[in-house]
Amino acid sequence: MGRIIVVGTGFSGSILARKIAEECGRRVEVIEKRSHIGGNMYDEYDENGILIQRYGPHFLNTNKYFIIKFLKQYAELFPHNTKLLSYLDGQYIRLPFNFQSVQELLGAERAEIVINKLRTNFPGSDRVPILQIVDCPDKDVSDFGTLLFEKAFRTYTSKMWGTDINKIDKYVLERVPFAMNYDERYLNKDFQYLPKNGFTEIFRNMLDHEKISVHLETDALEHIEFKDKHVLYDGENVELLVFTGPIDELFDYKFGSLPYRSLDIRYEYSDEDSVLPAEIISFPQADGKTRSTEYRKIMFDESECKGSVVATEYPLWYDKNAEIGNIPYYPVVTEESNEMYEKYVAEARKYGNIVLCGRLAEFKYYNMDVCIEHALQKFEEIKERLK
Repeated sequence: MGRIIVVGTGFSGSILARKIAEECGRRVEVIEKRSHIGGNMYDEYDENGILIQRYGPHFLNTNKYFIIKFLKQYAELFPHNTKLLSYLDGQYIRLPFNFQSVQELLGAERAEIVINKLRTNFPGSDRVPILQIVDCPDKDVSDFGTLLFEKAFRTYTSKMWGTDINKIDKYVLERVPFAMNYDERYLNKDFQYLPKNGFTEIFRNMLDHEKISVHLETDALEHIEFKDKHVLYDGENVELLVFTGPIDELFDYKFGSLPYRSLDIRYEYSDEDSVLPAEIISFPQADGKTRSTEYRKIMFDESECKGSVVATEYPLWYDKNAEIGNIPYYPVVTEESNEMYEKYVAEARKYGNIVLCGRLAEFKYYNMDVCIEHALQKFEEIKERLK
């Protein structure tokens, strides 16, 4: 039995390491480039007792309870329905956009017509992607959809992704569809939770196993070598390499650099207990910034907090050598980038013992619940391989 190397301690890497150790009884070496576990899910308490998610806000939203049940093995969770606002035309509008948003944007009298026509044109629909509203044959509905698209979706998406909106994968525009009612929840998922003591506790407990060794502040790429169709780590043959980082970096950019967006997150402390009118505010029309998060508002227990912290995000292109923006957050999925990605996948297949898993390695914009489910499915494939 050879070495099993897992690169990355986010959900993909941590879940696979735990399952391999626990169910296959194999020793796993987990390699993490950063000084902490958890990847971009990492959070910590600051000097004011506020639990800060250092790489932007994350929430557990899913229609599949087995995902929640799985995570409850490693931390205590509490129900939390995520609610956002969007700052448009000088006023706070509910996000997801819903029938209340129609009234706020058009006024009650005009909204009555549009709301009734939305119900008529999309009967039985709970949520509808904005592009379907834009393309609706009814002019009143289409005009409203176009108004909303131009004011919010086009501006926010262009700023977030830094490229022509027409080139962006349609999935991005459909992530938060229009609510065909007055539902205020950001996503209409059945099960919505947050960990009581933060996400880092989940990863700490998940990686706490006698057959798992974690190596922090270690760049796996400095130890991995490809030779004669074999994967080597520190010169030794590897039985299995689970890679969750950027796939183009694994193969030294031989087909070019895949595009990722990063974030410049700026923090501002206030002596006030509450700063924003909601836990998260999106800013489609503002210069540079996309959203602000007030972390105190999403804590299970804020009784010991002093003041409040607002974290504001400014998207920029990922550059591993830059002082700011050197962490890849979001793969920019376009037709061109997908073509490049497939070349890297073909290269990985040549070795037979490389498993790619996660948002960066698979170049997909996975939501958290999908990422967790996908890692559990990947393990079933790995288990067969290790028999």
